[in-house]
Amino acid sequence: MIVARIIGTVVATRKDPRLEGRKLLIVRPVDLKGKDENTFLVAIDTVGAGFREKVLVVQGSSARLAHGLKDCPVDAAIIGIIDTIKVDD
Repeated sequence: MIVARIIGTVVATRKDPRLEGRKLLIVRPVDLKGKDENTFLVAIDTVGAGFREKVLVVQGSSARLAHGLKDCPVDAAIIGIIDTIKVDD
């Protein structure tokens, strides 16, 4: 799983019919201190996440196992909204 922050949205009026009615969000992975990394992903939202929220993202075959995405052409899915992260040193 990847810890990421939502930084934007993608609007695609023409897309695979299996993606119709789905929200596509741009997410930026973050490190354990919350600092943004230098990459981004487009992920399908399965939990109703919002702008700037920290989320859990899965990729690859795990993304297609998320609720309601069976046989859907996705490579990344948001599967959770993070409340807190605690790291013990």
